[in-house]
Amino acid sequence: MTTQTIGIIVNGATGRIASTQHLANALVPIIAEGGLPLGLDRLVPRPLLVGRDATRLAATARDHGIADWTTDLDAALRDPSYPIFFDAAATQQRAAVLEKAIAAGKHVYTEKPVAPTAAGGEALLVRARTRGLKHGAVEDKVYLPGLQKLAALTKSGALGRIVGFRLEFGWWVFDGTDQPCQRPSWNYRPGGGGLILDMYPHWRYIIETIVGRIVRVASSEWIATPERIDEAGERYGVAVDDSAATLVEIEGGIFGTILSSWATRVRRDDLLTLQVDGTRGSALAGLHRCHVQMLADTPAVTHFSVMKDIGTDYREDWSDAPPLAAYTNPYRVGWENFLRHVATGAPMRADLSSGIRDVAFAEACHRSMRERAWVEFPPPDARP
Repeated sequence: MTTQTIGIIVNGATGRIASTQHLANALVPIIAEGGLPLGLDRLVPRPLLVGRDATRLAATARDHGIADWTTDLDAALRDPSYPIFFDAAATQQRAAVLEKAIAAGKHVYTEKPVAPTAAGGEALLVRARTRGLKHGAVEDKVYLPGLQKLAALTKSGALGRIVGFRLEFGWWVFDGTDQPCQRPSWNYRPGGGGLILDMYPHWRYIIETIVGRIVRVASSEWIATPERIDEAGERYGVAVDDSAATLVEIEGGIFGTILSSWATRVRRDDLLTLQVDGTRGSALAGLHRCHVQMLADTPAVTHFSVMKDIGTDYREDWSDAPPLAAYTNPYRVGWENFLRHVATGAPMRADLSSGIRDVAFAEACHRSMRERAWVEFPPPDARP
């Protein structure tokens, strides 16, 4: 068995997503296990951490046992010993940074959204293809254990013909008056903020993987909390959506709903839930758990009382979905797929074109709100 190393520039390494997910739960464990198996060989990542704050970079490198870091992104891009560039830095800077990496001849893997617009993403894709570079987009949520259990049920046909679905997400984000805001202020400003651009790219690939291809949307969005206090203690006006509701049509005449908000208090099974209803059963998945009610266990609801609570617990007739045979961290799944793609040419399901479709879904929802109308969402092969 031979061992090879592959250099990876990790841009935005001190951020929460890069440090706690991509490093701690993906790249560092792969390194600790002696690399990613590729037949008789093993591929060992060699990260170069990049960020703006030297003190924080040094601390992040030390925490993860990584030797190399720099605040000079341009120098990192010039170094031929790092053929892969990964971006988890600020969303509003992503397109420009990815363009620089592609121009430097790097294979690119990126957090979402891959660009602020689908057209901007298309331009990046053209440049990457022209240079013969590999590319990928992070689509992690579909690999959560609850959603993996739900996907297994829908793919096996256990639920029968799907007749509808409901996705709900969100929690209360404080405005900074009574408690500090749990999200950075740029999330509420133009150029990268907004709930739809932030979260709907996830909802696209989850729905199309588990339920079916989206063909039309009718969407609304609003600002529930119009003012917030930023990191400097200054009050500012929220300029982008923090709540949204969308009606989704799936190929074959299936309809479902998406309700997402940063201004709602949680009284659901989980922070994210997806219920899929079928003729043979229904399943409700959260981040980790998944509950099922099959036809034989479905109660015959015949009445309710307007005078008193009849005391029915509608959760009694649901059971746990079958457990997974094995579970791998979602961020690690993405990295293993991309490393195999770069090293061996193995197929990459979530490439830049998939990331572009994620952004296009958010754009279709924004357009629906502007036009107050249903908006078509063409299939992937209809992309210009």
